Amino acid sequence: MSSSGFEPYALKSARWGQRVPPRTESLRHTVGIGSDRTGGCAWRLLAAAVATLLASVAATDLIAATAATPVAVASAPRPPEPGRRVIDDLNLELIHVAAGSFTMGSPHDEPERNKAEGPRMQVTLSREFWLGKTEVTQAQYEAVMGTNPSTFKTAGKDAPVERVSWIDAMAFCRKLTERERAAGRLPEGEAFTLPTEAQWEYACRAGTTGSYAGEPDAMAWHDTNSGGTTHPVGLKRPNAWGFHDMPGNVLEWCYDWYGDYRGGAVKDPSGPERGHYRMARGGSWRTDARLGRSAARSGGSAGRLDYTIGFRLALGAAR
Repeated sequence: MSSSGFEPYALKSARWGQRVPPRTESLRHTVGIGSDRTGGCAWRLLAAAVATLLASVAATDLIAATAATPVAVASAPRPPEPGRRVIDDLNLELIHVAAGSFTMGSPHDEPERNKAEGPRMQVTLSREFWLGKTEVTQAQYEAVMGTNPSTFKTAGKDAPVERVSWIDAMAFCRKLTERERAAGRLPEGEAFTLPTEAQWEYACRAGTTGSYAGEPDAMAWHDTNSGGTTHPVGLKRPNAWGFHDMPGNVLEWCYDWYGDYRGGAVKDPSGPERGHYRMARGGSWRTDARLGRSAARSGGSAGRLDYTIGFRLALGAAR
């Protein structure tokens, strides 16, 4: 500010697009005071008061003009809502899963049980993660990979992608990670991947302890209600944590190699370091409802292509 106290009036008028001239002289002559001989001190006090008043008027003009004039604002990524993350251009939603503990596997007396589902383990998942609300769709897969290998294209682009191998699913995860990092939407240290078996069963159970997370016909497409085809994701009732189609529609690849359960208490299990078969979980449009049990295990070679197998995306700490 200058020594005169009138610097604010040199600001450009937002309303008129002109500079507001200083009004010192005209105001001094109007009030009839201001010479050093008769009232220099009074003039300085009055001038300061007038400066404050005129600054207030100029600020009011600026605020009014700003309110009346649209301002272009650069678009920014939508902040994540609590409990969910969305990749907008893919319409791909992930649900937050907090760290926690559960009993993995099935008891000896569970109907239709397979011995590979035991001995049961007390599993602790020490890190939070995110998991796809639905299976990856044909449209989402094609947008990232540039191709749609699915057999059931007539089911629509919102049906789950199938005829993808474990290798294909992991390639999708890597490419999506690279894409989202390049766009500045994915922090370093996070990566898209497939869920471990333990993460998958934890999310599938959603706090339940029985054979199924809910009524099978209401929650899953399987051999007796599918009509021999996949269906658009999200049509069946979700489980208690909001996940759709985990017991049916297509089986879902998991990250792990197949391995026997060790029993007891385990922390963050991810299967053996190597093996012959990659794990898949859930039921499918072609299998009977028992494969939709929360503990049921399936799998195949990493290169297997099958019209009953797709995958669900996970997001967590990079492996």
